[in-house]
Amino acid sequence: MPDIPPYMLACFHSGKLALLAILVSGGIVLQILSCALYDNWWPMITVIMYVLLPMPLLFFGGSSSDSGNSWVEATKFLTGASAIGSIAIPAILKHAGVIGWGALTMEFASFFIFVIAMVWYIRMSDDDEYRSL
Repeated sequence: MPDIPPYMLACFHSGKLALLAILVSGGIVLQILSCALYDNWWPMITVIMYVLLPMPLLFFGGSSSDSGNSWVEATKFLTGASAIGSIAIPAILKHAGVIGWGALTMEFASFFIFVIAMVWYIRMSDDDEYRSL
């Protein structure tokens, strides 16, 4: 994009960050609303999985990318287990009759929005133009 002035590029990248912040905030709001609207705070257990999700990557992500490395394999397993737990906990709560369909729907919508935000963040961090600022 050589035709666009640098100040316009800076505004465009600031808009990407703003959209990322709006997505994460929307996910948090849906998470809280799924509990507050139905006066049942059990779905908040899912927040534990959201906190645990990046931990294996933070602790073991700096290892070498050797496919035979057991730390890399453990990191992949723990991250996958946390991601599945984020979906499984609300489903188990619904199956047990602890939460209703509305809370389950909001929980899944919150998870979907968080996934979109993570993909958007990864896409932004891989963008060469974004790194040039």
